[in-house]
Amino acid sequence: MSSTFGIRRMARYVTVAAVLFAAGCTPIYQNHGYVPTETDLAKIEVGKSSREEVSAVIGRPSSMGVLQGAGWFYVGSRWKHYGARAPQEIDRQVVAISFDDKGMVENVERFGMERGEVVVLSRRVTKSNIKGLGLVRELLGSFGRVSAGKLLDN
Repeated sequence: MSSTFGIRRMARYVTVAAVLFAAGCTPIYQNHGYVPTETDLAKIEVGKSSREEVSAVIGRPSSMGVLQGAGWFYVGSRWKHYGARAPQEIDRQVVAISFDDKGMVENVERFGMERGEVVVLSRRVTKSNIKGLGLVRELLGSFGRVSAGKLLDN
């Protein structure tokens, strides 16, 4: 009777260990930042919506243009954590909304990363002169490059 009890106990331990091992190998996905959906962006009309209307529809961004009136930037990324491996960024997007001198929406653009290059995913523009593309490239390119070791080295 005791040998049967010992075998059952060992089988339970092996089962628990197998479940914990499988759970440790399951990828975990985390989202950072906020990027408005296409549905929310469709509510914003180029040339008609004001800065206040944009704020009411999709909220204020965490990043704004360096220059007065340069625009609002919504940045979001998705990371995959897999076991003890270093996290891997699998998606990054930036929505750039620029305003004219009167505070009306001038451009609505969505940028992403493809093979390490900035690509335009969607664009609604009233003029061909696109402001802030250099800043968008910096926003998309800077994530993941800076490590704590680089910041601490003098």
